[in-house]
Parts: sequence; C-alpha cells; structure tokens
Amino acid sequence: MSRIGKLPITVPSGVEVTIDGRDVQVQGPKGALSRTISAPITIEKNDEGQLVVARPDDERNSRALHGLTRTLVNNMVIGVTDGYSRTLEIVGVGYRVIQKTPAQVEFALGFSHPVIVDAPEGITFEVETPQRMVVRGIDKQVVGEVAANIRKIRKPEPYKGKGVRYKDEHVRRKAGKAGK
Repeated sequence: MSRIGKLPITVPSGVEVTIDGRDVQVQGPKGALSRTISAPITIEKNDEGQLVVARPDDERNSRALHGLTRTLVNNMVIGVTDGYSRTLEIVGVGYRVIQKTPAQVEFALGFSHPVIVDAPEGITFEVETPQRMVVRGIDKQVVGEVAANIRKIRKPEPYKGKGVRYKDEHVRRKAGKAGK
C-alpha cells in the first residue's frame, strides 16, 4: 500500500471540496482550483470531513497514480488556504529586478536590453530588494514553472555564480584557469 496514498487529506474550515465524478474542485479563501482525477483512482469524503483517495487494485499503473493523486489534491487544498511562493535571488554586478506592476517585472541581467516578464493569471510578483523577488500563487505547479522560466533567462554560471537562482539553491563553483 502506498504510504502517501493511504493518508487522509484533512480539509480545514473555510475550504469547500466538490467531487463530481472524476472532477475535484477546491474552493478556499485565496481562490479556487480544479483537477480531473486519472481513471482507476477514486476519491471520496469520509464521515469526518476528510478526503480519502483509493485505488481498485494493485496493478503497477494504479499504484503509481495512488500517491500522486493524493499529493496533487492535497497541494490544491494547501494552495487555496496558504498559497505557494518561490523566492529568487539575482547575483551579479549590475544585475537587478524592478517591479512595474504586481503582474510585471523588469530584469537587468547583463544583456543589451531589459527583460520584461509578465505573470500568467493567478500569479503575482513581489520585489523585496533589487536582488530578491518572490513569485506567489495558489497553484504549486504554475508557481514552480514561472520561477523556473525566470531562472532560465540567466542561469547561475559556475565560475562567479552570476545569474538568477532560487533562494535555497547551492551553486557549485569551479576553479578558473590555473595561473603560473
């Protein structure tokens, strides 16, 4: 049995979960999310108000989807209550980020032009300092994807560590040319 899949999902007060066949909708104080559950997996509410994810058999595909489905639904519940955020740091001389609007930022990353990034729907940007910004939203997958796309603009290079990196990321440094 999947250790993750068999755990019930606790639904906090203020969160409403609607199960309609394979569609699961979660509505909370920060917004609403919906997802379609894959075929062999079932999800239902128990008498304690918790969500229980079950699989019909022990086939390989069912076992693979069991824990995944439980985690995806749990991420939806957490997203509509607390939300998700990803912090990015900009390292390098002259590298900085400027907030234009809550949904648009401008980067100076050593290119001949500024790089402007627009947030997709449901995502907001928050610039704490010219070298640090936060991507916020209720959908964990979208927050991670937007942060990864921003990091992709100028990845941290291994010699000086210049570029855009995650807050908790460790950049492995290389030695430069050996001098005589």
